[in-house]
Amino acid sequence: MIEFEHVTKAFHGKAAVSDVSLNFAEGAFSVLVGTSGSGKSTTLKMINRMVDFDSGMIRFAGEPVTRHPVTTLRRRMGYAIQSIGLFPHWTVAENIATVPRLLNWSGKKIHSRVIELLELLNLDPAVFYQRYPHQLSGGQQQRVGVARALAADPEVLLMDEPFGALDPVTRSSLQQEILRVQRAQGRTIILVTHDIDEALALADHLVLMDNGKVVQQGAPDTLLRQPASDFVRGFFGDSDRGIRLLGLYRVKNLVRQGEAPSDGQPVTVALSLREALSAFIQQARSVLPVVNDAGEVVGNLHLQDVIHQGVTP
Repeated sequence: MIEFEHVTKAFHGKAAVSDVSLNFAEGAFSVLVGTSGSGKSTTLKMINRMVDFDSGMIRFAGEPVTRHPVTTLRRRMGYAIQSIGLFPHWTVAENIATVPRLLNWSGKKIHSRVIELLELLNLDPAVFYQRYPHQLSGGQQQRVGVARALAADPEVLLMDEPFGALDPVTRSSLQQEILRVQRAQGRTIILVTHDIDEALALADHLVLMDNGKVVQQGAPDTLLRQPASDFVRGFFGDSDRGIRLLGLYRVKNLVRQGEAPSDGQPVTVALSLREALSAFIQQARSVLPVVNDAGEVVGNLHLQDVIHQGVTP
């Protein structure tokens, strides 16, 4: 859907992005991660032409982005950032309706879309529709910012460090909301973050950048198991790679069905293996029962299987 071909961008004679070639697939959750100043935010901003590139080519839906009028291009791409930028004297509903109003949607259509998005992001319309930004928590404001970015049903959602200012609990909750929205709607999302665990938790397609270049890209599992260089290995933490690998898999991937249920507090099929490892340690057991979403026992999880799954070369 979005293709970069040998794209370069320099500021004051210094390359921020250098000869970058990328392909962001339709419906994928792509995450750009890297060191500070690696070029990931500049890469994101060139997609909707908030920053213009110096050389190379960027295509969107098969056409060079330079052939799209800037206003039209940006309306086809939602944009959510850390600072949110809600209008303080507008209600939540008015903030979400910003782009639909510019597109001259009818009042009835706008109202329906605002209600739909509030419900999608777990904000009760009866409570939040008429509230103002100062009446919201940081996490609620960020949800409204995401709803505003999605309001006109854009083909792509661009997100630049959207959760950086949130506390860990709120951050984790909102990450799961965005992942749920992406999976439910098949939305194409490109997100920039400096948080390694956030990148691994969200990405289908992970792009690691350093010094304006793409160092390695692919599935998170591939980057952890087959790092292309010492830089990649060090970035993810050589001693932490096994633990981070466990975060990519769920208990359902390793459950042994047909066994008599083990003793102990059960773990759910949706739990990550990283979380399951903590449960083994807390309970001082080597086998734990597994339950499905309905609470029914479906088998056991063995510690040795979890450890084997986290083994890296």
